[in-house]
This record gives sequence, structure tokens and C-alpha cells, in this order.
Amino acid sequence: MILLIAMIVAVIVFALLRFSKQRKYLKTLTEDQFREGYRKAQLIDVREPQEFKKGHILGARNIPVTQLKQRLVEIRKDKPVYLYCQSGSRSARAALLLNKKGYEDLNQLKGGFKRWTGKVKY
Repeated sequence: MILLIAMIVAVIVFALLRFSKQRKYLKTLTEDQFREGYRKAQLIDVREPQEFKKGHILGARNIPVTQLKQRLVEIRKDKPVYLYCQSGSRSARAALLLNKKGYEDLNQLKGGFKRWTGKVKY
């Protein structure tokens, strides 16, 4: 029983540390904040191509998180990067990878594409 409690506490501590570290390099923006800045930035949909084809934010490029390492040359370090996925977990993973590669101005859409109410291209 004590081992189980210790494991649960360890998982919670790990999650909190990860979250606090993530906040240092990744800004999570509301839809309004995201809409204000994404036209001046690199807008990247990190979902898989079949998801992208079913609908995406107008002006977005599809660079799936699974291909990100191989396609880093397509993303400039001197411009803000606006990321989104379906709910936010893949864009957070993409931001971690980009941060490790030296990208600094990283932003993600709070709630992901499923919460987006703006213009969509099919």
C-alpha cells in the first residue's frame, strides 16, 4: 500500500515539474490571443495528414509531430511558431522538441483544433 501511494505521489510530482518547465518555453494562448498573432507567425498543424485534410485553420501548414525531426528545416527560428493539434497534447510534444532544437517563440492553441471557432479550410 505504501509503495502504491509513493508511486502516485511520484507521478504527480513528475507531472507538476513537467508542467512548470513547459510554461517556461511554451505559451498557451486562448483562441483570441492565437488569432491575433498567427498571421505574423509560422502556423503549424502537427496532426496527421488525414486529420489535416478533414479540416484545418486557414493558412496552416501540416507538419505532423511524427515527422517534425526530419522537417525542422521548414521552420524558421527567427519567427514565432504557432502550433496546434486536435486537443493540445501533440502540440506540447512538438514544442518540447522544437525547444530542444533552439526554437524560442513557441505558442500553442488552448484546447486545440476541436475548440477552434475561426475560419477552417477543408
